[in-house]
Amino acid sequence: MTAPLHEAHPSSPGRRLPDTQQGMRRRNLSRVLHTVNADGPLSRAAVASRIGLTRAAVSTLVDELIRSGLLEELGPERPGRVGRPGSALALSGRGPAGIGAEVGVDHLAVCAVDLRGEVRARLVRHRTNRGRAPEPVLRELTELIRQIVAEVDKEGLWPAGLAVAVPGLVARDARTVVRAPNLGWHDTDLGPLLPDGLPLTVDNEANFGSLAELWLNEAAPRDFLHVSAEIGIGGAVVVDGRLLRGTRGFAGELGHVPVRPEGPACACGGRGCLEQYAGEEAVLRAAGLEPGEDRVGLLAEHAAGGDKNVRRALRDAGTALGIALTGAVNLLDPEAVVLGGALSGLAPWLLPSLERELARRTAGPACAVSVSRLGPEGPLLGAAHSVVRAVLDDPAAVGGGGA
Repeated sequence: MTAPLHEAHPSSPGRRLPDTQQGMRRRNLSRVLHTVNADGPLSRAAVASRIGLTRAAVSTLVDELIRSGLLEELGPERPGRVGRPGSALALSGRGPAGIGAEVGVDHLAVCAVDLRGEVRARLVRHRTNRGRAPEPVLRELTELIRQIVAEVDKEGLWPAGLAVAVPGLVARDARTVVRAPNLGWHDTDLGPLLPDGLPLTVDNEANFGSLAELWLNEAAPRDFLHVSAEIGIGGAVVVDGRLLRGTRGFAGELGHVPVRPEGPACACGGRGCLEQYAGEEAVLRAAGLEPGEDRVGLLAEHAAGGDKNVRRALRDAGTALGIALTGAVNLLDPEAVVLGGALSGLAPWLLPSLERELARRTAGPACAVSVSRLGPEGPLLGAAHSVVRAVLDDPAAVGGGGA
């Protein structure tokens, strides 16, 4: 396999900087930012102590980061310390922001996240995108992106990049949707259809959801399978804190693992895929309910109310998930399976049959199953935070502001 492990696409976090004097400076700028991000607010002296550089060297780096709008000084540290108090440093609440966007089968969403990880603006538009051509869908998405950029501009923020989550396979160029069966898109380069001037990364929604889990959940394991769902089922594999992509970048297509080889036809061209048993629409059909705008809320409401048909449909969906996950668990031996996306809201009724199936079929001890606290927001947050992480990883590459 060729370069199978990456946190994100080559245009995103994880780039190795060159071993030159300039490359060393860029790495040290990143070390300062990451240290303040992890432990701040901190003085220059505290940063120097943590990363092993002289105070003078750190002061030069800090001054550059302040001029770039990436760090800000909060004023003197708390009183009571010996010696002259230093000025506390924190990541800037103004300056660059990560713009995350999501193209769902039934919605579009955009948000902006600042360097501190705070969501500063968010828009969602509910509508059916299945069967629509990419051009009108991405025109609407561009409109939402521009609204978000205009909103955060009033707060002194500017977009450092755009990351878009899609429910499909994305080529290693991080722009081209190779296949999105539930949208009906094939070999679509999103670059020309989105706003000019913003560094762009496109990725599978489950990949961004798994990265959000890794970055935003302090209790997240380093090795896990991430499963998310709406109309389709997405999967992602994290190994030693890094996303497993596979040779072509298509690893994690759990939704198209057959659980019953002679089952119903799937949009991917196969039969009996997991999506036909555990996707939201499939569960609604099995429960005898008509789909609405909030499918998960409808299922959860009926299940909590004791609806036997809904509970049976969710139990069967959990069984199908357990069957599909068994192969991946046996093959990869992860520390945990994490249910994200819409599945997190249905966990009380999915987990018993899913865990029972996993325990019955896995070769080793039963794999732990946990529920993501991010829920359906995971892919959108992961997309926005991937831009922020790129800034933290290589602050010297960030422009001086403006879209």
